[in-house]
Amino acid sequence: MAKLTRREEAAHRRACELLALPRPLTDDEAMQVLEDWHEAASMDRAARGAYFTPMEMAYDFRLNVHGGRVIDLCAGTGRLAWWARDKWLRRANGEPPRELVCVERNRLYVEVGRRVLPEATWICGDVFDVPGMGLGRFDCAISNPPFGPITARAGSAPRYSGDRFEYHVIDLAADLARRGVFVIPQGSAPFRISGGPYREQTSRELERFHAETGIRMDCGVGIDTTHYEGWRGVSPATEIVTCDFTERETPAAPPAPGAAVRPAGGQMELFAALA
Repeated sequence: MAKLTRREEAAHRRACELLALPRPLTDDEAMQVLEDWHEAASMDRAARGAYFTPMEMAYDFRLNVHGGRVIDLCAGTGRLAWWARDKWLRRANGEPPRELVCVERNRLYVEVGRRVLPEATWICGDVFDVPGMGLGRFDCAISNPPFGPITARAGSAPRYSGDRFEYHVIDLAADLARRGVFVIPQGSAPFRISGGPYREQTSRELERFHAETGIRMDCGVGIDTTHYEGWRGVSPATEIVTCDFTERETPAAPPAPGAAVRPAGGQMELFAALA
């Protein structure tokens, strides 16, 4: 077990006790599990890249989520999906509850997720296998995927050929949904809005991503992620980006076999936040 503070250990034990109850959890109990169940209690989170989204950020993240069918890629224990269901607001507006599909390859996370969000369809598997599952088209794909190089993961995106895992997930989502909302490293976004005034930015890897996929990223409702704490020992600079995949541009033709490919930019430190 990774080293936790005494307070974290006590909170994690309470969450495990709730998970062991022989009945469905109430919403209050499910929220307590989501807040207190600690990803570092069962594995080396730094090696696997597991850092769950702060609950407050997940709550505001939902403002960018639209549509009735939503898929959460790299779902963790379901923090993003929990708030994305937005059942109270949808019920007040007379709308049907969202259909949620959560994809996560860590079996323990899936077990927790099924307890806290049983109304979702949970799939224990790799996100790169999703296109072959026959799940149909979604209105929105959401994700807080592992950040940085993809070297430790199998599979790849349909168009993007670089090494940034977050870009692979966004490219994959373009074939699954009409739009998407993602938490990504600030350096991977085409803008900076968190921690200062809005400004545009670019990089060689971002240019390659856009050239190969035709996907553009926007700031959505403009959420400043520096307002949130709870990354449990790390402080990654992040942005929340939105993508309208129906407006995707025609990507550039792939390089011919044997042609030189422009190298990616500097390696990003391996953070991750599974929501």
